Amino acid sequence: MKKTLYYIISAIVAMGLASCRQNEASVDFRIDVDSITAEAQGGSFGVSLSSSESWMASTDNPWITISPANGPASAECVISIDSTVVSTPRTGLVRFKNRVSGESRDIQVSQDGYGYNISLAEGEVKIGNYAYVDKRVFEVKVRTNVPFKVNIPSSAKNWLSCEEPEFNIDRGARPREVTLKFKWGINSVPLSREAKVSFTPLAGWTVDSADELDVLQAAAPEITVGHEGDSIVVLSIARNLNTMHAINQAEPMRDWDNVTLWEEGDPGYTPAKAGRVRYARFELFSTTEEIPYEVQYLTEAENLVFFSNSNSFLYDINIGENICKLTNLKRLTVSAYGLSDLPESFRNLKNLEWLDLSCNNFSELPDVLTPENFPNLHALLLNTCQRGYILDLNNTVSEKLGGFKGEFPRRLLEWEQLDTLRLSVNFIEGEMPDMLDYDVKYTEADCAEMNLPTTLVGTPKVLPNVKYFAFNLNRMYGEVPDWVLYHPNLTSWDPYSLCYPQEGHASDGTAAYFTNVPANMDYYWTFYEGYKEHTDIYIGD
Repeated sequence: MKKTLYYIISAIVAMGLASCRQNEASVDFRIDVDSITAEAQGGSFGVSLSSSESWMASTDNPWITISPANGPASAECVISIDSTVVSTPRTGLVRFKNRVSGESRDIQVSQDGYGYNISLAEGEVKIGNYAYVDKRVFEVKVRTNVPFKVNIPSSAKNWLSCEEPEFNIDRGARPREVTLKFKWGINSVPLSREAKVSFTPLAGWTVDSADELDVLQAAAPEITVGHEGDSIVVLSIARNLNTMHAINQAEPMRDWDNVTLWEEGDPGYTPAKAGRVRYARFELFSTTEEIPYEVQYLTEAENLVFFSNSNSFLYDINIGENICKLTNLKRLTVSAYGLSDLPESFRNLKNLEWLDLSCNNFSELPDVLTPENFPNLHALLLNTCQRGYILDLNNTVSEKLGGFKGEFPRRLLEWEQLDTLRLSVNFIEGEMPDMLDYDVKYTEADCAEMNLPTTLVGTPKVLPNVKYFAFNLNRMYGEVPDWVLYHPNLTSWDPYSLCYPQEGHASDGTAAYFTNVPANMDYYWTFYEGYKEHTDIYIGD
């Protein structure tokens, strides 16, 4: 009985296996697609293959691959298409072949070509009105297969720029990704601004399309002129300059270090000035830019100081237009800032009485500094404008020396109202002007009024009001002119320290020293005996 049951079961299993083989043999050799269309960048596409027998796949196009490329039965295959390198469409063929029956099934492959385009990942960039200078940048990704130039509208060129893009068009029509680096400037007005940047192919290239970049900059916060606005301005200037000393904002502005407000009883006080900034000092900072734009709102300031910019000798900074709007300024110090020029609008500061531009990088005297532009100026400090210490000017190849390199700036000697003039520690060279051709001479009336000897009549009346004149440690040589040796205020200049000592060599190799420096002042007291009393050394005001 058990044997009989065993045979029956075996027969049933055998019949089932035969049925399975019959079903397998009945599977048609086919694929579920007969065409594939790919974009230019390529991609992967799934194909279902039905087969009861072994098969293989092939293509005669190297930009098409099949995985798996053979098998014993039905399978899921992936056809991969490489990115194209041409601008025109291309076609290919994938063939699946039954190894037993010889049947084949084909898939027609077509791929678009790359058009010549300049496309952006993001077409809009939003930026703030302010950031530290090293943060005022943004990058834009561009996909392109043509070299192009960046076109910034002329209305935005004063605040937006782009580094010249670098191209490596070595992949045929296949696009490359180019990273553009833009730099932007501060927006100092309470109005937003926009720049539409376009991209055009270089000569010899054409494109099917080119995107535009829209740059939107936020407006500056509106500052109300007045006491409250002044506090915002002082904080903003300190922030923009990256000053080392933080201001304690928990304290009222009248208690801030280096800030003085107008108070009743101050000379020139009016009720409109009450609580406004009269004096502010900013020191020990780090900037590569002009004085921050917020300074223009300190409209009642009488005295401003900007002192000690880190690495100032490296820079060529213009003081900027905004500070030139402060027509009430009487004293201005911009020292060790990195200035190399002044704008013509600087002449607007006609009320200046004291101007300290020492320790900057001036190579020549700015044209705007004339007595006509500054009729009230009595003190001008232009000392130590060397970028670095060079003893011998004939032994250097450096071009950017600063220090007013060249002959003595004679027009400063014709600035009659000056009582303080500092030109020490520069690269002024050659002989000091003797001023014999100067039209302004001492008259008998001058001598009588100033209690001077009449022997001065007819001699050059150079800087008659100067009580402090320093021109030591330049590269001058020759003789000290008589107008210096016999100047009525010579004793107040401390000439043996601040006038006569020179050093090094001039550009022509001449040793820098004066050949006729008196051994002492006896000659001077003899000349002025009975006319002029001793004058203490003047240190400026």
